[in-house]
Amino acid sequence: MAGLPAATLFGLFHIAIKTSDLEATLAFWCDVIGLVEFPRPDFGYPGAWLGCSQPGGQAIIHIYAGGPALGADGVAPAGTAAIDHVSLSCAGYRDYLARFAAAGLPFREFIVPGTTLWQLFVYDPSGVQLELTFEGRVEGAELPDMSEGRAYVAGSSFFDAASYPTLRR
Repeated sequence: MAGLPAATLFGLFHIAIKTSDLEATLAFWCDVIGLVEFPRPDFGYPGAWLGCSQPGGQAIIHIYAGGPALGADGVAPAGTAAIDHVSLSCAGYRDYLARFAAAGLPFREFIVPGTTLWQLFVYDPSGVQLELTFEGRVEGAELPDMSEGRAYVAGSSFFDAASYPTLRR
């Protein structure tokens, strides 16, 4: 059609996560991970828009709670289904290890083979797997723990809803 621009992709706008525990989800994404709340329109159901605090940051995580988050059985679904994980670019590897330990969150570590990238894997309260990726060259000399039980294994879940810690703000 005349006047329309050529198809152009600019990047990820946001992801949306359904939750049955809005407070725990906000505690994870804001207090542990470090996102901040952005203004959110009143959609008529609870939720939040979260994003990076950097200049020009935008709301990249949208949280649904209540009505639209609930499936036919009245319960919010858990896990990432066909999406294996969400990855965020980060700095401060050791600080995130300390945050996860303080919150009682199980996590896994990984070094991407043939690169200088380090990764941490953790789950949010709804079972969404999060990968935090770091440039290892600026994260210090102590390498991630790749021992059995600590190293991330692709396709292997370590999320257990029954033993997930109670996060509160």
